[in-house]
Amino acid sequence: MLFSNLQMNLKKAAPYKSILALTVTAMVLSMLTISCTKKVSDSDTTINAVLRANVKGLDPAFASDLYSGKVIAQIYEGLLEYNYLKRPFELQPALADGMPTVSADGLTYTIKIKKGVKFHDNAAFADGKGRELKSSDFVYTFKRLADPRVASEGFWVIDGYIKGLNEWAELVKSGKADMATPVEGLQAPDDYTLVLKLTKPYFQIFYVLAMPPTMVVPHEAVEKYQAEFLNNPVGTGPFLLEKASDWVRNSKITLKKNPNWRGETYPSEGAPGDRENGLLADAGKPLPFAEKLVFSELPEDQPRWQNFMKGHFEFVEIPNDNFDSAVNKNNIKEVAPELAAKGISLQITPNSDVGYFGFNMKDSVVGKNKNLRHALAYAFDAKTMIDKFYNGRGEISHGPVPPGIDSYDSHYVNPYQSHDLTKAKEALAKAGFPEGKGLGELSFDCLSDAKSRQNAEFFASLMEKIGVKIAINPSTWPQFQQKLKDGKTQIFQVAWGADYPDAQNFFQLFYSRNVSPGPNDSSYTSAEFDKLYEKALTLPPGSERTAIYKEIRDLVNEDSPWIYGLHRVGYYVSHGWLNNLKYNDIQLDLFKYLRVDPKKRAELAPEL
Repeated sequence: MLFSNLQMNLKKAAPYKSILALTVTAMVLSMLTISCTKKVSDSDTTINAVLRANVKGLDPAFASDLYSGKVIAQIYEGLLEYNYLKRPFELQPALADGMPTVSADGLTYTIKIKKGVKFHDNAAFADGKGRELKSSDFVYTFKRLADPRVASEGFWVIDGYIKGLNEWAELVKSGKADMATPVEGLQAPDDYTLVLKLTKPYFQIFYVLAMPPTMVVPHEAVEKYQAEFLNNPVGTGPFLLEKASDWVRNSKITLKKNPNWRGETYPSEGAPGDRENGLLADAGKPLPFAEKLVFSELPEDQPRWQNFMKGHFEFVEIPNDNFDSAVNKNNIKEVAPELAAKGISLQITPNSDVGYFGFNMKDSVVGKNKNLRHALAYAFDAKTMIDKFYNGRGEISHGPVPPGIDSYDSHYVNPYQSHDLTKAKEALAKAGFPEGKGLGELSFDCLSDAKSRQNAEFFASLMEKIGVKIAINPSTWPQFQQKLKDGKTQIFQVAWGADYPDAQNFFQLFYSRNVSPGPNDSSYTSAEFDKLYEKALTLPPGSERTAIYKEIRDLVNEDSPWIYGLHRVGYYVSHGWLNNLKYNDIQLDLFKYLRVDPKKRAELAPEL
């Protein structure tokens, strides 16, 4: 899943005074929008969360970024979900009534649907009351993903796998089919049975059934709101957007507890250490705990941090500028004593992600000249970036797959990740631009917040050492994403976090069928890569598949559609009144498991 990978240390980037001024201004304005009262209710169970980028929309078919996905996963549900506590990650039924049964050949999946599940009450329905979920709603949802008129960003998760679905999409494109036209691989033999027929084995299909793009939507809401459906979500989830005005664009999204939710209970089993850490204290209790869930959208680090320190957010990732004061100077795996005294605790979570600088392979300059891409890769200094902008919280990435995921090799070294200016200049000359002569200014797209621009300036300063000039083009997160989808970038910085714990989720970013507007934002294409990647898709987890993953890693690294940055480690702090936090970026529906102790908040918050 796409997300911003731009956390910087403002202290160590001090020369950018104008950017710091923007940060201070943004902080003051943001603080004005959030109450500073010291009076705290001792009965309010609201969870106050923060997003570090603006939400582009609340339509599961377009849930391609982490921030939109986090909100969508509270409103919508899929057939499966992750067990909140177990590690390694383990799937369990959500809207499915039991795990799917699979035919001997692995091509037919029969899934029972839970009875009595209701969509949110909404004016889209005849009487304003949410109707019961049926298996046909999943048939509709899967078709909508494939519908070329929708142009979903999530179709890649089932593209080519459902029997007859791609052919149906072609017929729709030519006006010879519509949503009523049957598809062989999508069947609803009764209201509570869904049958999926695959064209070939798909070993990631269970993961896909837990992803936002396959979360069920009702046709009535899509038909009523049409283009505005992204602003008027209607799902089956534990929280709902009660009215459109509860979403103030680029500011705040307020969700209410769904009174008609199907219900779940907090897990009774977890991973080793969970019981000792208090994560099983609520075992068996009904979910969700919060009556209200409020997401604030704050792209700047300092407003997020200052509001957390005032008790306005329950948890937050430590910004780079505040790292030294937030952790114990003698042991960075502990929270600073002064924060601990306020009831604040620290949680360290290795992220299943990769941050990178992408090249638009369709671009006539960077996309057509491998030696130029090699030159820029050699010139980049990942170690300094991690030390300077991430407080050392991460490791240099030498390939797309992060630690903890199959095929990751801690001993492998990418030959172009060496930060060697001599080799960079040699490659630049080989590219036809000795000392940068004859090469025009290259365009670098980034986000418009101060941190992102500082990171872009750092990249530009490294390239200047070999004679390459960089022009920086900042955008908001939604604008930036649209540029990627439209192929209107030349060089860009972004990150990809695992949708599921499988290396395939990272390698699909290079698959030619996934070029923009799909998740292959670099629009990289290679017949050799596709052949090997498709072979890996036919194989179950094991040594043969792992060997292919390593082979295509080497192939991609040689072609260099990316300059690798890092695999991050997240440092999260939470207040003493928040219970059950076990943060990870894969499981997006974590908020139903979180519990605020309002009496403890009323006791601790005024002292912050």
